[in-house]
Amino acid sequence: MLQKSFTEESRLTVLHLVQPVEGGVARVVTDLVTAQVRAGLRPVVACPPDGSLAARAAAAGARVCVWPAERAPGARLGREVATAGRLVRAYAPDVVHAHSAKAGLAGRLAVRNRVPTVFQPHAWSFEALEGRAADAAVAWERFGARWSDRILCVSESERRAGQRAGIAARWSVIHNGIDLDRFRPGGRDASASARAALPALAGVPAGAPLVVCVGRLSRQKGQDILLEAWRLTRAHGARLVLVGDGPSTAELRRTAPPGVLFAGASRDVRPWLHAADVVVLPSRWEGMALAPLEAMACGTPVLLTDVDGARESLPPGHVPHCLVPPRDPRALAAALTALLADPALRAELSRTAQGRARSRFDVSRTADAVLRLYQELVRQSRPMTSRPTTRKRTER
Repeated sequence: MLQKSFTEESRLTVLHLVQPVEGGVARVVTDLVTAQVRAGLRPVVACPPDGSLAARAAAAGARVCVWPAERAPGARLGREVATAGRLVRAYAPDVVHAHSAKAGLAGRLAVRNRVPTVFQPHAWSFEALEGRAADAAVAWERFGARWSDRILCVSESERRAGQRAGIAARWSVIHNGIDLDRFRPGGRDASASARAALPALAGVPAGAPLVVCVGRLSRQKGQDILLEAWRLTRAHGARLVLVGDGPSTAELRRTAPPGVLFAGASRDVRPWLHAADVVVLPSRWEGMALAPLEAMACGTPVLLTDVDGARESLPPGHVPHCLVPPRDPRALAAALTALLADPALRAELSRTAQGRARSRFDVSRTADAVLRLYQELVRQSRPMTSRPTTRKRTER
């Protein structure tokens, strides 16, 4: 559990600068600030006002302020940098924690080492780009690293990807974590109960094999590749459910083969994880995805593409059955067919996956490690730098 010492050092003010307000990044930030409030820190979340992050962070006890930022760099970048700078001066944080590429760009340009700065990419932006755009993203990350007191990666493979790109940085690796009290096996009849309670499954035969993909419907998550694979999967009567929404929704609906259901976004994905025979995530790139960790903690086997964080998520014995090359629908179809045809294998994978998740991916352990990183950076900075004095800090 996160430390609960109320010494001056533990009562740090942390400014979380965040651009994505939905999906995994928003979940990670919400979990962090929840733990930080409980530990006596003063987290401030600066993010765009749309999406769920602002409301969830406020409900967790964080101070929330508007940072109007778009996902991609553009004509408004200068204004976004200036606004980030004003927020830093207003809240006088001990640490700035910038989440994702856009916040890392604007935040580091605004701060430039005047406050200890942690940049957390949550998957590298250059992996999502091609050609000159990818080259420009790599060039910026190489340059911007000088204004990062630490680059925080969620997997060793994400760190290695940064190093291969020529980014010279001070690195930390802290795995993503999940709430193990929320994500847990549901008991013997959990699957049948969950299926009966999900309206989207009305009319689906009780014994039909069920594959579930949880994630934003987007190019990153690779649902288009999954639909190609589904056409090749040989599993009689099986159903595939896509849980989530996003920019690819219309195109995926247009191209989906028979047997695919679209459930839309869900505030609570646990019934879907309990209902599934297999949870699949065919991503093109990741840092370390949360959905597979949640499924494993619920005792559901997962099938992943071999992107950053996937191998570290899985128990070693799962790799031959549960890991396929990215962007390879034939390999994905073959693995799905094999898993759906072998209930005994799925039962064994379920048991070992649950053990792996519960021993390695506890969110309280993640939050504790992040707090220790903050404290280390603040201790290193205090003898050498003067803290911002633009205003008298008050209790919030």
